[in-house]
Amino acid sequence: MDKHTVAFLLLDVAVIIAAARVGGMIARAVRQPAVVGEIAAGIALGPSLLGLLPGSPDEWLFPEEVRPLLGGLAQIGLVLFMFIVGLELDMRLTRGRERAAASISAFSIVLPFGLGAALGLLLYPSHDTVGGVEIERLGMVLFMGVAMSITAFPVLARILADRGMMRTVPGVFSLAAAAVDDILAWTLLAFIIAIIEGGNPLEVARIVGMTLVYAAVMFGIVRPLLAKLVEWRDSAGRLTPDILAVILIGVFLSAAATDVIGIHQIFGAFMFGAVMPKVGAEQLHREILERLEQVSVLLLLPMFFVVTGLSVDLGGIGLSGLWQLGLVLVVAIAGKFLGAYAGARASAIPTRQSAAIAVLMNTRGLTELVILSAGRDLGVLSDDLFAMLVVMALVTTVLTEPLLRAVYPDTVVANDIAAAERRALAAATAPRVLVVLRDPDGTVDDLRARHRRLLDCTTGYDVVLAGLLTSADGRGKRLEVGVPVVPDFAAMASAIEKLNLLGASLTGSGSVSVLCRFSADPATDLDAMTRNANADVIVIDAADRELGEKLRAAPVAIVDENAGAGVAPGRSVVTCVVADSRSGRTAAVVAAGLALFGSRSLTVVSAGSRRRWLADLRPVVDRGVRVSVVEPRRHQGESGAFTVAAGDDILHGRGPDVPVTVVDNTETSEEALGERMTTLYADAPESADPVKTTDRSQTTDTTRSTSSPERH
Repeated sequence: MDKHTVAFLLLDVAVIIAAARVGGMIARAVRQPAVVGEIAAGIALGPSLLGLLPGSPDEWLFPEEVRPLLGGLAQIGLVLFMFIVGLELDMRLTRGRERAAASISAFSIVLPFGLGAALGLLLYPSHDTVGGVEIERLGMVLFMGVAMSITAFPVLARILADRGMMRTVPGVFSLAAAAVDDILAWTLLAFIIAIIEGGNPLEVARIVGMTLVYAAVMFGIVRPLLAKLVEWRDSAGRLTPDILAVILIGVFLSAAATDVIGIHQIFGAFMFGAVMPKVGAEQLHREILERLEQVSVLLLLPMFFVVTGLSVDLGGIGLSGLWQLGLVLVVAIAGKFLGAYAGARASAIPTRQSAAIAVLMNTRGLTELVILSAGRDLGVLSDDLFAMLVVMALVTTVLTEPLLRAVYPDTVVANDIAAAERRALAAATAPRVLVVLRDPDGTVDDLRARHRRLLDCTTGYDVVLAGLLTSADGRGKRLEVGVPVVPDFAAMASAIEKLNLLGASLTGSGSVSVLCRFSADPATDLDAMTRNANADVIVIDAADRELGEKLRAAPVAIVDENAGAGVAPGRSVVTCVVADSRSGRTAAVVAAGLALFGSRSLTVVSAGSRRRWLADLRPVVDRGVRVSVVEPRRHQGESGAFTVAAGDDILHGRGPDVPVTVVDNTETSEEALGERMTTLYADAPESADPVKTTDRSQTTDTTRSTSSPERH
């Protein structure tokens, strides 16, 4: 390799990286996946655009001696991408919805495959020669069928994450169907490649037999060995270079093995990702994605886009080929849409949600380019047909986002999530509190110990345990190489399970329900959850005081676990220091409830009329609560009192001996204090039986596990 070649290689790499980043930014600006802009940039650097300029600058910029080097980098990028596709494949996505996922996937493969094969028969006379060699009709027909059957799981997951649809019916079922689709489509493609490469029945049988042996080794030997990576990573506390090196060595050896077998290196990379440990490996997956993003997204995949773009000459299609391009687009869009829609409707999914699923299953993106690249390597796609199919991959991906917004607009997404959350709630039996538990780490016992006082304050109330998990966008940088869907789903499933167990352990509460969300905007999401739950009070830990002060949907009781050590509402006199403010009056309402369901003893420290206070507190007095009204100047403080104060009370609101601080920033008209007491406590049960409810429906949500996906 001479210096001239090296210089052009370095120049080309710089140009490609810059073009890919600019293309990705433009795509995101118009609400498209970044990969759309990156693919378009790769095509623009080829003969379709740059080659139209005088002097054919594409040939000067990418000389023949440099293109094989770019091709090598592109193949490495392709292998890493297919490893990520396999890594994100986890059949836990289908748990609880296996039949619907299988139905949608089967319909969305069978119909497009049949139409694609028929299209291959129709187009074969016009594209029967590749590089001067006549291709087999069967190979082209089968390949056209599988090319029309692909769904891009990574792009689909990114669109769902961007739209906030992972807790909706379309989000849940499209992801589950796409997981099944991946298995069926890639298996089918491997078999078709075996047929094409084999040429005769004996050779096909040899390739199939070796592939089965390879799969048995991967699942029977390699998979158990890889399971040790989780323990290795956990003991190290991070993804070390040694762990990543072991993974990459395995990826490339697996890819090399399938290339030798004759079913293309992409299958080896995909298979290695598929046999990576899934259960308990969520953090490992995220760290792998974060590491690979640096080299894959920035450097290697753009090489693949340009190598693909150099093979695409849109001008070569010509006017005579436009009808063929139109036919390709119609078959691709209609086949996938009608197939997925029929599968969803066969599973009794409503019309609008079925249409949204069908739109989502039509996205193809980079995954389609991988398939087409394999077809070009196999010699079953002519240059013109390859260009048409690349255009199809771009168009179907570009159409997904606007069509999805038309079929399933943001207002419907929000309404569906709210309706699902309301369905998850038990029937009201007492005043309802929404207990906020952010990122509930540790065991149930850990949560119980960490939030003992906060949970004690729920006695007598209907309880909604609201798990708020920091979303990927809230944790740090946004990943481009993949969306950690399954790790996030597993985290959600774990949180739901823990909150259900925690709810079952509560004693003296009314009904207990669980809601759980990912959130990049906790205040907005908590307000929405509060409205959906129709909660009377939000209870939050003092560690999240700043968040509590932002909430507007209901009054907030901020519980300090460390203030006033040893006191509790169930065994201590509840003392409310009432400020002359909205928060002060709400503090009296909260204190009255704590006394009613706790020690039955309430002291009100207020300069107001004693008679008026007793009248306002009549609903709890009639229920057996002993009430004392003391003027502030005469209040000496009671040893062991459980104090409730208003957050805007300068003297008492954040004192070291105030376990509960109340903040009322609601924006509704304030009711009279006596009316609020009557509404909340007049008909409340004397002692609430601990009726625990958990929503096990599979109607909505992404993160469903064995209980309920996102508890919506």
